[in-house]
Amino acid sequence: SFLNVCIYRIPKKENIVTTRSHCMSCDYSLKWYDLIPIFSYLALIGHCRKCGEKISPQYPLIELLNGVLYVLIFVVRGFSTKSVETLNYNLVSVLFCLAVSALLVLSVIDFKIYEIPVEVNYFLLVIGLIRVGLDYMNWVIYLIGFIVVSFFLYLIFVISKGRAIGGGDIKLMAVGGLLLGWQGILLAFILGCIFGSVIHLIRMKISHTDKVLALGPYLSIGMLIVMLYGNKLWAWYLGGF
Repeated sequence: SFLNVCIYRIPKKENIVTTRSHCMSCDYSLKWYDLIPIFSYLALIGHCRKCGEKISPQYPLIELLNGVLYVLIFVVRGFSTKSVETLNYNLVSVLFCLAVSALLVLSVIDFKIYEIPVEVNYFLLVIGLIRVGLDYMNWVIYLIGFIVVSFFLYLIFVISKGRAIGGGDIKLMAVGGLLLGWQGILLAFILGCIFGSVIHLIRMKISHTDKVLALGPYLSIGMLIVMLYGNKLWAWYLGGF
């Protein structure tokens, strides 16, 4: 539910903490029982309790997708409390869950207005730094990850004078490198570019969408895949040689 607040308010530069949730049509302040993810939407049959205005299906979809992805992360990565090492592993899974929430917010906003909010990248930066702290013996891997893709994108940004890539994408790959390491962020970038190219070309063909590409959502998909299957994908790739 809070993710939807962020999606709506961050582009408008509105406060996401102190201002109470309210109906966009009648300004009715929502009660706690109006904010239960998915169930409140179903109970209200998708309409405001006071004015009856239709509530966007985006709200329950984001809530449902976020919950499904949380479960998926722990199902795929597993969960154990047998040792300190596995405890750190579980903490990384928690960080991945928080990162996924941020990537959901980032993706919807970028898809709508072609802009990645710096606030979301700052949040991911904090998560990335915590990730480095949990694996501080291998800090170099994450430092290289911070630079390897973002510096390449920065060069494109400078050469194209900002026409080919956005600053938000550069920052996203930098903080993503702290979270995933250099191998992970490199793979996420490649996957994101593939998904972006294929899906956007299909959208241009079918729905005649604009040629301008919001890369953030596709980079986010790449990062999610790496969070879930990064080690297996690298093992499969290296096993081919």
